[in-house]
Parts: sequence; structure tokens; C-alpha cells
Amino acid sequence: FFFGLMYRVLRTSQCQSGQRLQLKRLACRGITTTYQEAWRKSIEDPTTFWAEHAKNVHWFEPYTKVLDSSDAPFYKWFPGGKFNTCYNALDIHVEQGRGDKLAVIYDSPLTNTLQKITYKQLLEQVQRFAGALQAHGIGKGDRVVIYLPMVPQAFVAMLACARIGAVHSV
Repeated sequence: FFFGLMYRVLRTSQCQSGQRLQLKRLACRGITTTYQEAWRKSIEDPTTFWAEHAKNVHWFEPYTKVLDSSDAPFYKWFPGGKFNTCYNALDIHVEQGRGDKLAVIYDSPLTNTLQKITYKQLLEQVQRFAGALQAHGIGKGDRVVIYLPMVPQAFVAMLACARIGAVHSV
């Protein structure tokens, strides 16, 4: 909201150029301050920082602690916890009623292609490709190399691998 408002304000002709420059500086300072504050918190108290952010993730099995440092320097973050990246990226949005919202806008000036994909459509494509991978014997822990340009099918393949637990390299 704030940045959309700032954009509209900066584009209006009612604003004098000096005022525009000042508003741009304020907008940029807001972004920088937010990033710097988050970075500072992550460095000063990483356990609390990541525990707070872990609340935004759906866990199939809860973790026992945020950081296990008993075998330093081989730290373990969120030991015992299980989540699925694909579920957190797609399924949760569909389940919470946002399936018809846009998940991807693919705009290629090279091929003059504009493609809009909703969460529901993307989930269906990912499920279909994950099933195809499994039909070829690929499963948890297997390795998959994805060799595609940056097209929607590339992240369908990546999410399908994450869905079934296959390690992928792009």
C-alpha cells in the first residue's frame, strides 16, 4: 500500500520536483531501514529472529528447538521439524481460498509471451509433473537435473521435485 501510494504521489503533477526528490528519499530510506533492522535482529539474536519467522511456515511435524548447537560447528536448525516447500508455496494458498489469485506472471519480451497462472493452475501442473516423476521411479532423496530456460515449466519442475522430496539442480 505505502509504495503504491508513494508511486501515485510521485507521478502527480501537483508535486514540485523538490518535493518529489524528498519523497523518493523517504521511500528509499523506509526500505533500507526495514532491511537494516531485520538484518540487525538476525545477527544480534538469530534464534529469536528465526523462531519468529518459523511461525509463518506450515510444519507437518513441529521442531523440537530452533537451533541445536550441541555439535558445533555442525549446527542444526529446527531439528525434528518437517515441512514441504511446495506445500508452503502453493497448497496453502489454494486451501486458504486464494486459488484464483495470480501466482505467476510470465512476461517474455524475447518471445512476446505473456502468461498468467493462478495458484490453483500452478498446483495442478506441479501435481501432474510430480506424478510423472514418480511414475519414472523418482522419489525422496533422488537427484534431478533441470535444464530449462526461465520459463514457467522450469519452476513447475522445481516445485514438483520439492513436492516429492527429490533434490534438484537447475
